[in-house]
Amino acid sequence: MELGIITLLISILATIGLFRELKRKNFFAVGYATITVLVFGWFSIMTLYSIIFTSSGGTVG
Repeated sequence: MELGIITLLISILATIGLFRELKRKNFFAVGYATITVLVFGWFSIMTLYSIIFTSSGGTVG
């Protein structure tokens, strides 16, 4: 559960950075921020989905 929340926070911070760099017209940083939002956002959503809706829940042991 903690991993999903941490990656969600990273995705939210990258989204803030994405909009900030769009204002500055720094398109190199916009590209990296977009990739970060997509990767970490997908990972966090799928991790939380797995924990909430499947019986395994991502637990060890």
